[in-house]
Amino acid sequence: MPRVAQFGIALGALGIVLTLMGLFPGVTGIEPQIGIGILQVTTILVGFLLLIAGALIYVKFTFYVLRQANLAQQIGVRLSLTGLLFAAMAGYADILGFGSHLRESASDIYFGWLQAVGIIGGFAMAAIGVLIYAVAGAGDSEPKTGSKS
Repeated sequence: MPRVAQFGIALGALGIVLTLMGLFPGVTGIEPQIGIGILQVTTILVGFLLLIAGALIYVKFTFYVLRQANLAQQIGVRLSLTGLLFAAMAGYADILGFGSHLRESASDIYFGWLQAVGIIGGFAMAAIGVLIYAVAGAGDSEPKTGSKS
């Protein structure tokens, strides 16, 4: 099972790289444009997704290999996924038409401070979910390997 934990680390590292590429596109050699585009928002959100998924995989296969998740750990996973969904909704708010700056056919995408706070808040919620998953399983002393006779 250590290979799966290493895969989680690699997935998290890929998520960090994608997030940084989305936040700072000049790092890749692309000329930065004024404003932010849909591809840039998507890259940031996919990077967040890979980072949180990698963290969950790492925690599961490092600390709780043969144990089933208890209720608190399941809540942590669901909180992580809800945080990622919240970040995606905030990031795509103006693009999907329910944000404060509706997009017209000729206008650029406006990425305001409320969207930035929503993305950061969603990511913080997802990170708290990972922490809950890591800490909440500490009470289990024996791994559950099958049925007891």
